Amino acid sequence: MDPGSQEKLYRQYYGFAMGICARYTRSSEEAIEVLNDGFYKILIHIRTYTPGYSFKGWVRRIMVNASIDHFRKYEAQHNMVDISYMKNDHLTPEVLSHMDEEVILKALRELAPSYRLVFNLHVIEGYKHEEIAKILNISEGTSKSNLNVARTKLQKVLSREFERKVIKNG
Repeated sequence: MDPGSQEKLYRQYYGFAMGICARYTRSSEEAIEVLNDGFYKILIHIRTYTPGYSFKGWVRRIMVNASIDHFRKYEAQHNMVDISYMKNDHLTPEVLSHMDEEVILKALRELAPSYRLVFNLHVIEGYKHEEIAKILNISEGTSKSNLNVARTKLQKVLSREFERKVIKNG
């Protein structure tokens, strides 16, 4: 692939890919690192793309896998189990409808890496706990526990942000 085509591909899918990487990382700098790793893999493996299938879906899968690789490389040493079993209050549509993307992304980034990863894989990407367990080499119970804790923590952070917004706007 010539450099001009590579640049065009990068520009066309940058925003889409960055959105994926940002959900999995703690900072913009870390997201850019994962994004660049993902685009490198895209360029190296472009010949493996099967025409007729969704190119955007292929890019998504590579970016998710690059995020998982990043997690394994830098975060996997963190314990994947949280022994605090909190009540799972779901995020209400009312709270979420008043949040902008930046606030939700900030709340996701406040999660521990293992919770953020399981939350993204299950809720955003649609993986089943059995699949997550195999990908991350953990038990299904650990995956479910991490998702439960992630939801609870997100509920608290987003509810607090909602209350702040309501108080600020009177």
